[in-house]
Order: sequence, then structure tokens, then C-alpha cells
Amino acid sequence: VQLQASGGGLVQAGGSLRLSCAASGRTFSSYAVGWFRQAPGKEREFVAVINWSGGSTSYSDSVKGRFTISRDNAKDTVYLQMSSLKPEDTAVYYCAARVGMGVSATSYRYWGQGTLVTVSS
Repeated sequence: VQLQASGGGLVQAGGSLRLSCAASGRTFSSYAVGWFRQAPGKEREFVAVINWSGGSTSYSDSVKGRFTISRDNAKDTVYLQMSSLKPEDTAVYYCAARVGMGVSATSYRYWGQGTLVTVSS
């Protein structure tokens, strides 16, 4: 599976962005997809994950209630709708895929290249 993340950019605090993760290659609908982020000088952290069908999701406490993960298997794409953005959400955001849901970055086999989100105060 090849993944490509897009949709990052510069936004003011309180604003919104929607990230996309487009997949190609093997059967995308078989995989759970997670979003992770990495801020400068920090470790990569879990943000959200969605199962293969879209029927189950999980979020980190830091984004719960502000971010929504969804997927369209007909388009081989997973989305991360981010609202009420804060300066501390600034990071490079990565999408990743694996069989079954998980929150550990090391458990994901396939990774996209990352897209930068910058939230100004």
C-alpha cells in the first residue's frame, strides 16, 4: 500500500483544516488507517485511527472532540477533519496503515510522507 498525505497548511488558532490520505496499491479497504503527528523535537504521537470499514474509531485525549477521522473506501481515502485548532497542534501529520487498529506507531507497516500543519496564535 502506498499512502500520500495532503491538506496541510497554515491556519490561525480556532480554525479548521481537513487532511487527506490517499492510498494506492493493495486492497486499501482491508486496512485500518491511523494518523500520527510529530512536532519539532518531539516523538511521533498517535492522533486517531479508523478501522477497515469506518465503523470504529479512536482518538487521543488531546484531540478528542476536535478532530474527526473518516474514510471513503470507494475513493481509497481517509480524512482527518481538524477543528478548533491550537498552536500545540502544529506538527507534521502522517497517515499509516496496518491490519487491525492500533495506537503504536511502530506497529504500522505502511506510511505516507507527511504533511505540515502550522497553527498560528
